[in-house]
Amino acid sequence: MKSFFKIFIFVSLVFVPVKQYGQHHSHLDVELNQEKKTLVVQQKIVFHNTSQDTLSFIILNDWNNAYATKNTPLANRFSDEFYRGFHLANEEERGKTTVLSCTDTAQAELDWKRTNENPDVVIVHLKNKLAPNQKATIQVSYLVKIPSSKFTKYGYSDTGSMVLKNWFLTPARYENHAFVTYSNNNLDDIANGVSDYSIELKIPVLTGNQTQNLEVTTDLNTVKKTETKNYTSYELSGKNRTDFSLFIEEKSSFSSFKNSALEVETNLSNQKIDGIQKALIINQIVDFTTNFIGHYPHEKITVSQVDYDRNPFYGLNQLPSFLSPFPDEFLFEIQFLKTYLNTFLKNSLKLDPRKDYWIYDGFQVYAMMQYMDLYHPDCKMMGRLSKIRLLKSFHLTQMDFNEQYSYFYMLMARKNLDQPLTNSKNSLIKFNEQIANKYKAGISLKYLSDYLGNTIVEKSIQEFYNLNNTKQTNSTDFETILKTNSNQDINWFFSTLIDTRDVIDYKIKSLSKHDETVQFSLKNKTNTAVPIRVYGFNKGSLVFKEWLFPKIADSIYSFAIKDIDKIVLNFKNEVPEYNLRNNWKKIGGFFPNNRPIKFVFMKDFEDPYYNQILYVPTLGYNLYDGLTLGMRLHNRTILDKPFVFDINPAYSTTSKTLSGSAIFILNQNIRNSNWYSIRYSANSSYFHYAPDATYLKVNPMIVFTNRDANIRNNHKQVFLVRQVIVDREKSAFVVDNTDEKYSVFNAKYFNSKTEITNHFNFVTDVQTAGDFGKIAAEIGFRKLFESNRQFNLRIYTGCFLYNKTSSDFFSFALDRPTDYLFDYNFFGRSESTGLFSQQYIIAEGGFKSKLKNPYANQWISTLNSSFSIWNWIEAYGDFGILKNKNQREKWVYDSGIRLNLVTDYFELYFPVYSNNGWEIAQEKYSQKIRFIVTFSPKTLTTLFTRKWF
Repeated sequence: MKSFFKIFIFVSLVFVPVKQYGQHHSHLDVELNQEKKTLVVQQKIVFHNTSQDTLSFIILNDWNNAYATKNTPLANRFSDEFYRGFHLANEEERGKTTVLSCTDTAQAELDWKRTNENPDVVIVHLKNKLAPNQKATIQVSYLVKIPSSKFTKYGYSDTGSMVLKNWFLTPARYENHAFVTYSNNNLDDIANGVSDYSIELKIPVLTGNQTQNLEVTTDLNTVKKTETKNYTSYELSGKNRTDFSLFIEEKSSFSSFKNSALEVETNLSNQKIDGIQKALIINQIVDFTTNFIGHYPHEKITVSQVDYDRNPFYGLNQLPSFLSPFPDEFLFEIQFLKTYLNTFLKNSLKLDPRKDYWIYDGFQVYAMMQYMDLYHPDCKMMGRLSKIRLLKSFHLTQMDFNEQYSYFYMLMARKNLDQPLTNSKNSLIKFNEQIANKYKAGISLKYLSDYLGNTIVEKSIQEFYNLNNTKQTNSTDFETILKTNSNQDINWFFSTLIDTRDVIDYKIKSLSKHDETVQFSLKNKTNTAVPIRVYGFNKGSLVFKEWLFPKIADSIYSFAIKDIDKIVLNFKNEVPEYNLRNNWKKIGGFFPNNRPIKFVFMKDFEDPYYNQILYVPTLGYNLYDGLTLGMRLHNRTILDKPFVFDINPAYSTTSKTLSGSAIFILNQNIRNSNWYSIRYSANSSYFHYAPDATYLKVNPMIVFTNRDANIRNNHKQVFLVRQVIVDREKSAFVVDNTDEKYSVFNAKYFNSKTEITNHFNFVTDVQTAGDFGKIAAEIGFRKLFESNRQFNLRIYTGCFLYNKTSSDFFSFALDRPTDYLFDYNFFGRSESTGLFSQQYIIAEGGFKSKLKNPYANQWISTLNSSFSIWNWIEAYGDFGILKNKNQREKWVYDSGIRLNLVTDYFELYFPVYSNNGWEIAQEKYSQKIRFIVTFSPKTLTTLFTRKWF
């Protein structure tokens, strides 16, 4: 009965003739003004109501208007990805659409509007309701201001060329009794209804020293081209399209390649291979795609450099040109393959690209993996670098090319920041949207294909692709086809791999051999029930492999095989498994976990078959130790690990003594909670804090980290508790009447939400020790206004709960904290004069001027502010009040100029006026200038990683 039901669904879905669904039609008369970067458009839209609903309004996508202001969803997207360029751009660089008129066929004006939520969508109200299967015609006149290409790579460039994408009005996709109203989030996922297009495009002839015709390249069909003295006119057409591209250049950069079925126009830049080589590669990829997926439904396709630059092959594009490990032919091949597949699928599949994006990504990445297996089966991830003797010990260089997809997905899973494939595309953080979710979709299809065998997945892809020629589809249609073609239950594939972020982790607990049989126990560490493949080896040779589907948490298996000495799970990494390090077991073996130790220089990917210890020479500096030369020993590979150690012994060249640091970390990821991470750690450091004295700090700590369910929100909370134990030597240079040994309990709570245009943070800090107890709070606020002026405000207040100390060592500081917890990276922490005393760290009072008696042993309250004058030049002002025991409150202030070159990383402060008077007119003014400078690689990398995570 079940088989009959499958056959019925399959036949009804695929073989029963389906009425060719109707589509809309748009005719556009377009005239380009090259000087003003505008398009004057007269458009006639025939809207065909193919639904069963009666409509009173029509929604048109107008994604070009997303560039109109600094408050659109697109602008907000730029802001929360820390891209300043759009906000700082002038109005001429931004685009917009100005609707001049909207009428029906009787020339009656139609009411239309935009909403604040979707300013890049136009709602047109009809005079008469539109019944099912009826058509309505509207005529729209509008002016398109083309944006600069520096924002998204679409628009006009400084060279005069234009890449036009999503610039015209078009009916939105209609399904489930509603229009799909998505705003432009720079995701290439516009949800247009299927339309036929006819375009009259008029391009002006450039005038100057000599006249020049601009050239047009498009994936539409060019019906006719007419040249006159002042204009070149093009008649373009396309059927059953959801979108199209136009490239306007002074001289076309595209080359045309044709085979029997398709014309390919491409301008992928690779000057080192000739046209014949390109033609052979292109023909091979076109034929492969046709055989693997199906015939392209249009006569032409454009594969552009812009499309590749927007979605590059990550890994290849990060390598410097002088270190290219691949031949030029291969680089062109892989870049063309990725871009061609992306364009092919976007122009062919009629899905909701924001909701069902995983279908596009899965088909693309899976096809790329199959292509590599077919044409480059021995290719390594690092190409010919894998053959260099000095690099052979690196797991990174020995990984197969297709293994990288699993590792880049696992990069986010190990950080506990992965997201389900069914999450809306605009809810994904950038790394997931650009890389991790794409790769997970592809490797999931590859996993299913390996499990099912018999090319079932490939067959299902082809049937689903053909179904797109007859109807508007969704991911449920693909699921139905897959289940129909499969002779096994694959509900686990959709309910686990696609719909959730559940991770897979099997472990071999024990392995034993009994005469003619081998027996092992299998533990499911995450209770995620999916198939896993087991391999048996004897002296390195494969004896057997078999798929298992454990349905219970702990399972025991027995195989009647005599010659076997090792069992390995997931040997070929077919399953996107969370941890591969517990997947194999030997009968006997010297090491407790069956893995020998392997020393690796610098950095490497995690190698599941070794205990890796990485060693890296280090170089540090502070005034008292001088240069510290060390050797860092750690196990931090590119993927995060549950347990991390990092030991860095060093030699101080100035003090001629040993110094260094060490940290041990245990990470606990909580998969189903906003408090997603707990980190237990213990670290210590030993350096000089004065020319003649060292300090030893020991710091056990627990850190809890929270992110909103919508992790794109950039809202984070952190709560930490720690005990800071310090042992200081006495110093003749630093006299503070403080015990050399002390211990402080510290609890902190951080709450922050940050992006380019807005930043807010709130911090509370509680410290208790034998001689003092104190509490403090800090509020920070930063706003980048539409005028490009920036305002910064910080409020700090703190008070002692009790204070039995006899010095200011533990007191609140106005301009430079004593840093008794040794948290800050001071280059000369005990200096009171000279360059190193001018180092500024934003802490406690936050003043820039050095005032007399800058300490408070009772309470303190300060306000620090700055405001942009021009570009990165700001005026700052600090105000505060201090209270010491047995003294009256003291009001303090300072002001000056701040050069905010890179916020929190490189800044200069020039005091002007304070309690000290006109500082700028006083002697030794250069010694009053304060600076922030950061050399820590870990700190600097956050400048680049914050937009990804």
